[in-house]
Amino acid sequence: MDLTTFLIQCLNSVQYGLLLFLVASGLTLIFGIMGVINLAHGSFYMIGAYLAFSLSSLLGSLPLALLVGIVLAVAFGYVLEWVFFSYLYDREHLQQVLMTYGLILVFEELRSILVGDDVHGVAIPELLAGSIAIGNGMTYPVYRLFVSGVCLLLALGMYLLISKTRLGMMVRAGATNREMVQSLGINITLLYRVVFAVGVALAVFAGMIAAPVSSVYPGMGGQVLIICFVVVVIGGIGSIKGALIAALLIGFVDTFGKVLWQEGAGALVYVLMAAILLWRPAGLFKAG
Repeated sequence: MDLTTFLIQCLNSVQYGLLLFLVASGLTLIFGIMGVINLAHGSFYMIGAYLAFSLSSLLGSLPLALLVGIVLAVAFGYVLEWVFFSYLYDREHLQQVLMTYGLILVFEELRSILVGDDVHGVAIPELLAGSIAIGNGMTYPVYRLFVSGVCLLLALGMYLLISKTRLGMMVRAGATNREMVQSLGINITLLYRVVFAVGVALAVFAGMIAAPVSSVYPGMGGQVLIICFVVVVIGGIGSIKGALIAALLIGFVDTFGKVLWQEGAGALVYVLMAAILLWRPAGLFKAG
């Protein structure tokens, strides 16, 4: 592997890892802070991809589709928590798993009815459709760099929101002791509803910006869900920083594994998870 190829694969690893983080950060917020095992989280990613396809076709612009999609995602997450997930907090984990698995079936059936079962593509905006020269006559797509940059900005925004703002302080306190936060006069119900809406919006947005790269197809949410749970477990349940580092680790292992050892690449991520859990059973970081 020459230096140029190595650099391109590093960029691919970072882009894939950051996209995973965007989905997994929403999952770790819901799972780590609210205590709900949400198997339907991958479906939000799928919904985002299909929203990108439908809205970009309707509006004629992917950037405009992204803006409309985020607003719809926040509203959808808020309503979904209100009418469904708010009843799961006091349930056993098995009931949460079964009920959220039922949501997967509902979303898949609705997707089939509304959009069909065909594979779709989403056009890259003309401004981001070019490539930059890397070396030795090789180029790298500008859109992939755009995806990495957006994910980095969102990661920084989440860090500042959770660690530096009053809302983040209330979220951290609510994750530690819900009853105490309620006794201080904070509306924990509204707080959880906002957190859930943000988690859904992150997954939907990840699906929307990934659609031009990965295409849009049935069942895409299930593949993302599994790897995102791996990210959450490796990083530490409830830790945003852990989710970021774990996602980047998985991005490098998966990308270089497919290049250097294609036959066994699918198992390398799970070998990594087993090795880290043997070393640190609670994951790399505790919830902060």
